[in-house]
Amino acid sequence: MVNISIVIPAYNEQDSIAKTIQEIKEVLSKSKNKYEIITVNDGSKDNTSEILKSIKNIIIINHPYNKGYGASIKTGIKNSKYDWILITDSDNTYPIKDIPKLISYIENYDMIIGARKKDNIPILRKPAKAFLSLLANFLTNRKIPDLNSGFRIFKKDLALRFFNIFPSGFSFTTTITLAALTNEYNVKFVPIDYYKRQGRSKIKPKEFINFFVLILRIITYFEPIKIFSLISLILFFIATIIFIYTAYFIHRIADITVIVILLASIQIFLFGLIADMIARKRS
Repeated sequence: MVNISIVIPAYNEQDSIAKTIQEIKEVLSKSKNKYEIITVNDGSKDNTSEILKSIKNIIIINHPYNKGYGASIKTGIKNSKYDWILITDSDNTYPIKDIPKLISYIENYDMIIGARKKDNIPILRKPAKAFLSLLANFLTNRKIPDLNSGFRIFKKDLALRFFNIFPSGFSFTTTITLAALTNEYNVKFVPIDYYKRQGRSKIKPKEFINFFVLILRIITYFEPIKIFSLISLILFFIATIIFIYTAYFIHRIADITVIVILLASIQIFLFGLIADMIARKRS
């Protein structure tokens, strides 16, 4: 048996929020698990607030204005009373029936993520997502099936440990995934279905830039030696190419450009070592 707080962020979800909550109640009523449902109305401008008021046995928290997906989840976590947190979207995209499947792994894992077998993202956004996944895999030394699934269970203590670095936007799930994987937490990816959302997606194309910057920031925060070593290696490779060119074609070995780039390569690597020691001491 597990005690679990279910956090549901909602922004203009009048068409689906009631159905999502009803499905959660139906699934969990069949188990012996204690639970609470916390809905965070993130400044919705439609009838989401009125619909939530009509639903019994839920906790409703209203943001006075739209703060963002991550901010809503953080609000839910701060107001939760149980040691395990489950988050899911309110747009009927995730299979609520699979909640027991995720719960079944909590004995051996700190976070269980529903990895979408089909993500329904536009084809033009797939290359960008693939690039972000490669970058995240480089950081964690692990293949990540789904970097930012919004359907997962995790220990409340895990979230509180990294609470100050969680962003207010859609990058919350990416951040907590990378934070867990780079800090020796046990993470399980469970394949799930993923349905077409009701209404329009709230993720804008510019979010790709935010995700990219976020991953670089997390690499620098948790594994700085990786990003500094990579930059150092690239500079060393460039210096080697220039050295070969100047030595064989210009017949000048001590080219100032080669020396400057080599020194920069060594300096950046040393900065990486210092940053890595600081990161290890902080953790």
